[in-house]
Amino acid sequence: MNRIFFFLFVFLGVCCTPEQEKTVYVVDCNGGGDFTTVQACFDALPSKPAGWRTVRIMPGTYREKVTLDVYKDKVRVVGVGGRDSVRIVWNDFSGKVVDGYEMTTYDCWTFSVQADDVWLEGLTVQNDAGRVGQAVALETRGDRILLSDCALIGDQDTFFTKGYVSRVHVENSHIEGTTDFIFGPSIVLFDDCTIHCKSDSFITAASTTERNKYGYVFRNCRVTTGDSVSKLYLGRPWKSTARTVWLACELPAAIRPEGWHNWRDPARERTSFYAEWRCTGPGADRRGRVAWSHELSDEEAADYAPELIFAKKTGSEQFHDDWTGRFQTDHNL
Repeated sequence: MNRIFFFLFVFLGVCCTPEQEKTVYVVDCNGGGDFTTVQACFDALPSKPAGWRTVRIMPGTYREKVTLDVYKDKVRVVGVGGRDSVRIVWNDFSGKVVDGYEMTTYDCWTFSVQADDVWLEGLTVQNDAGRVGQAVALETRGDRILLSDCALIGDQDTFFTKGYVSRVHVENSHIEGTTDFIFGPSIVLFDDCTIHCKSDSFITAASTTERNKYGYVFRNCRVTTGDSVSKLYLGRPWKSTARTVWLACELPAAIRPEGWHNWRDPARERTSFYAEWRCTGPGADRRGRVAWSHELSDEEAADYAPELIFAKKTGSEQFHDDWTGRFQTDHNL
């Protein structure tokens, strides 16, 4: 898919960096690369580099808890062979006690992306703790993050878009879970993704801040369900100013007629923003939707163009951080 309007990230190749400076790192759990674990590789990356680095992860299951810390920006992490071949898996969950410390939703992730300017491609990130409560697979905190052809697998709270000033683009990816499995305050565009629901519950729990016009935007996505699923909500507001919009998505019969939930707080009906536009499928019938949700006109839907969603304001000037191109690389991936 053409990643127009999101990034202008230029990977600096060998011709642009000193010969001795390493730009490509290989992780292989079978011993054929520079590192056998993902974390060891991330720890070896330079802090605040001038140019981009590429991490190539060879096929295998990497059972480890992984952090890409805030200083390790400008990195492309590529699963060789695609998301069915490369899996990063851990099993922490809220309430789990490790070395006397009881974990919470905020630290039970499998993979935490804390840096800016990060591209994840062809990876599966999984939390396999099971249905034990909150158990995050991927947490994102940084700004300008792209997920392409990835799978995020878990149960409750699979994908925590944690950054308050974070913009994330997810394309051609698979996300699955049970309750509130896409949640947080970030601005996130989901393009051409499969959203798989494994139980009757809520798909999203946005906590969009009041200063952001955009929260979660699903565009040309498909919602699928397990065999026993029959009662789904498109979203509920974790914070009262939550914003979630579904555009031209395919919705199954399991979507409840009312579509949206106020999290047992009628006051949030006045401050959250939930909308749909030209969705299809048996769950797209808006005749039974809650009165406080919206059906966008074509003109209103045009406000959800990627270059507007990812724009950034400084003073009175609006700009797009030059995100008008796509990733480029001189590396042979």
